[in-house]
Amino acid sequence: MAATVDSTGRTTHAGPVPWVAMYHSVGDCSDDPYRITVTPERLDGQLRWLRARGLRGVSTADLLAARARGEGRGLVGLTFDDGYADFVERALPVLRRHDCGATLFVLPGRLGGDNAWDPLGPRKPLLTADGIRQAAAEGVEIGSHGLTHVDLTKADDDTLHREVTESRALLAELTGEEVAGFCYPYGTVDRRAVDAVRAAGYTYACAIDPGPLNGVHALPRVHVGQHDTAVRLFLKYRLHRLRRRPVEGV
Repeated sequence: MAATVDSTGRTTHAGPVPWVAMYHSVGDCSDDPYRITVTPERLDGQLRWLRARGLRGVSTADLLAARARGEGRGLVGLTFDDGYADFVERALPVLRRHDCGATLFVLPGRLGGDNAWDPLGPRKPLLTADGIRQAAAEGVEIGSHGLTHVDLTKADDDTLHREVTESRALLAELTGEEVAGFCYPYGTVDRRAVDAVRAAGYTYACAIDPGPLNGVHALPRVHVGQHDTAVRLFLKYRLHRLRRRPVEGV
């Protein structure tokens, strides 16, 4: 693990990039133009593949905490974006079957709504407050995906502040737990968004491919979809560390 000095003069360490899978909806994928859906059967096969290789899926917070203790070997992160209602009915039973944890990034400004930000494809219902509480009671980490699924790199200052700050406060009130994680809508991120998320008090944040912003508040993730069978999963797992730079502070 390489040591570096950040802009404040503090010594930080850069560790190998964690492997964090990005899921969305779990259900019928016959009409899926954005490739955001996996069937429960496919999710089951993917988690079985991980477990057969001595890997266990956990929440992002648990993964980062384990790595900080030097105990992260054999752990990978599982994240589900947007907070679709099918998570409780279809994803949770599969996670329990394989003794896996996960992080669910939700939109407290759209409770019980749908994915209106997607112009194509079917409308998918989002979790209500009760559904989010049920997931949390099952041990799922609840993180913020902003209030309403806005591209933060295009938001004005007031909107940016509201999306990252109010969503965290609303979720803490809803679950009774401190909210550690944030997920950038659309995966888009810039320095201004990272600074706003850090200032709002989040411990970490997930992106997709953050480029030079790669860090604990811009963690890269691997998209996992319906077409990811054993061979593709193996390649995604092995190539992730080769393609991504080490992560500061992780």
